[in-house]
Amino acid sequence: MAEFTHFNTQGHAKMVDITSKGDTTRTALARTSVEVSNEIYQKIVSSQIQKGDVLAVAQVAGIMAAKKTSEIIPMCHPIPIKGVDITFNWKQKESMYELEIDCIVKTKGSTGVEMEALTAVSACALTVYDMCKAVDKGMVIGPTYLVEKTGGKSGDYHRE
Repeated sequence: MAEFTHFNTQGHAKMVDITSKGDTTRTALARTSVEVSNEIYQKIVSSQIQKGDVLAVAQVAGIMAAKKTSEIIPMCHPIPIKGVDITFNWKQKESMYELEIDCIVKTKGSTGVEMEALTAVSACALTVYDMCKAVDKGMVIGPTYLVEKTGGKSGDYHRE
């Protein structure tokens, strides 16, 4: 197989040709977090945020973002996503709370879904921020990272 590159013979950007790659089952798990004040945490869990159910809206935003990744990341291939699952986990930290956001994306195809999972958690976090910023703009997003991926020529990856 030829070396993958995002540059053509003239040195300009191109999308990598993946036609020679075989289809395999591929998964990716990405994670991010949003640090929020006690006030925002209390309002989210008691459904008192004026814009609505924060986690439900963020979950839908994340799923939509996973499906649209190739439209906003220039060199990503449009791929047939077979599944997206987003979960939330609260952690108390001193005088604030951390909302941990995980997303697992699955496909069967010739390229991976890492970017789709990373885009999904990012959109979730941004949606939480958007829906809660009227209460407190001091929220902190991140870090955002790939936890693991399976399938493909490069094999599995598990963050240490």
